[in-house]
Amino acid sequence: MTDQDLATKAPESDAAEGSIVPGDTKAQQGASMGEHCTTDRPTPTGKTPTGEMSKLGDVEVYITKPSDYPHSPSKLLLFLSSGTGIHSVNNQLQADKFAGEGFLVVMPDQSVELNNILCGAVPIADLARPRSAGDPIPKSVTDPRNYQESDPSLIEQVKLRAAETAKSFVIDMWLARQTPEKVLPLLHKVIEGAKEEFADAVANGGGVYAVGYCFGGRYVLLLAGEQPDTVKGGQAVKDEEAGVAKAEPIIKAGALAHGTLVTKQDIEALKAPVTMACVENDQLFPDDVREEGRKYLESKHIEHEINVYSNVPHGFAVLGEYEEETIKQSQQWAFDQMLNWLKAH
Repeated sequence: MTDQDLATKAPESDAAEGSIVPGDTKAQQGASMGEHCTTDRPTPTGKTPTGEMSKLGDVEVYITKPSDYPHSPSKLLLFLSSGTGIHSVNNQLQADKFAGEGFLVVMPDQSVELNNILCGAVPIADLARPRSAGDPIPKSVTDPRNYQESDPSLIEQVKLRAAETAKSFVIDMWLARQTPEKVLPLLHKVIEGAKEEFADAVANGGGVYAVGYCFGGRYVLLLAGEQPDTVKGGQAVKDEEAGVAKAEPIIKAGALAHGTLVTKQDIEALKAPVTMACVENDQLFPDDVREEGRKYLESKHIEHEINVYSNVPHGFAVLGEYEEETIKQSQQWAFDQMLNWLKAH
């Protein structure tokens, strides 16, 4: 597997293949994320990103701006990517599409802890040495000494499998820690940094907008809802009945496609207007959770829009080439749905 493969392969894909952590946590259970959500589709021919890497609040971000900015007014858009992250060319190109529509887009790295591993700064092979270098478990299926040296391809396969198992272990542990109490403070740092650096865009839009895909989709909901003040500071809420103050939504309006692991509570906390592009029979955002959420939002008269797309895979709205014409068309419809909602608010 090349460094580029690692850079665009999401943490969830490895953990979903089967956890090796005893007493698996809820973060690692349930439906697994498929390749449509965790691995980039082929990049459209002739397309290259136009933005640049930078830092806001000491967090790495990809920033892309309208071609006529700052001469023409813009609006600040927080782009929360799928699991493939900010180094994915497809995610960068998707952010560029929103920039081409007048938004100043900031896409933060939501997986700083794992970045060095996924991008190859720490060789994955090094993680497959829990004892000492070159000292596998004797007489085990992962011990290259059990195979003849005349079959180097098999030895390499064993080494690769051992490395991938070690990587899965590290990523499983990372996933168990990806809670709102950990992710939201990081996002708040980026938002505060963006408000300071791009105050004109925030003022022009009357606030911050957000768009999210897959893993990032759930966090659009959280930013659009009431959350305990302790969450902003990175503290878990131990007793919700203890009179903990609720913070107002961080964003003015949000849009998301095929959110991952969305809960009924996430939807019931919504206060800001949100549009959702959902997938029919999506195990990662079950129909019953979606429909119960829809009924709740309607009963509370909270502005929302939910469109359900059929015959498409989870992850379909993320930019990338597909052979099926129906998926191509749905991908464009989902983008238009999200863009029109953001522009209307």
